[in-house]
Amino acid sequence: MGETDGILEVLGSGDDWVEIAIWNPDGSRAEMSGNGTRIAARWLADRTGGGRVTVRVGAREVRARMLDDGLVEQELGVIMVGELETVDGISFTPVDVGNPHAVVESDPAELPRIGPLLEAHERFPERTNVQVARWAGDEIEARVWERGAGETASSGSSAVAVAAALGARSVTVRFPGGPLDVRLEDGQAFLTGPAVRER
Repeated sequence: MGETDGILEVLGSGDDWVEIAIWNPDGSRAEMSGNGTRIAARWLADRTGGGRVTVRVGAREVRARMLDDGLVEQELGVIMVGELETVDGISFTPVDVGNPHAVVESDPAELPRIGPLLEAHERFPERTNVQVARWAGDEIEARVWERGAGETASSGSSAVAVAAALGARSVTVRFPGGPLDVRLEDGQAFLTGPAVRER
């Protein structure tokens, strides 16, 4: 797959819905990708002219709304935040955003060491996505190690996991690849970010 973080396969579509499969660079299939569903939503909206679309990934449905300036707001559904755990001296908060995450509150520069250790730890028999994040003023700075892909520049589901683990309700999460906005309301997660076609 070269330099990509993954591939989206369109399995079917209608006027206001699209069903996709998400493939990691190592050939494994991902249950969920916030960035992937956002790209699929924009792809369908550009084809149909619709302002609201639904993206299906397995049994999960993500509702998306097209905003100005190439932004897309997605409702990712209910998220589950676990209690703080420690394995091999690394403390993390497990978060389920339709896929598994282990959020470590620390200096993001620690990701290259922490990411591979937690991704493949026996605590996670199906492996996990790993984020190392910390507050930077009223924003959160983070880096992400994606299961099956290694470090990636940005991740939508990771932004939601980080915000939930660090106790935010409405926050901008800054990744090396750019910022994503997260809003959490009554256990529901809303993610807003860009989806612009490269020329």
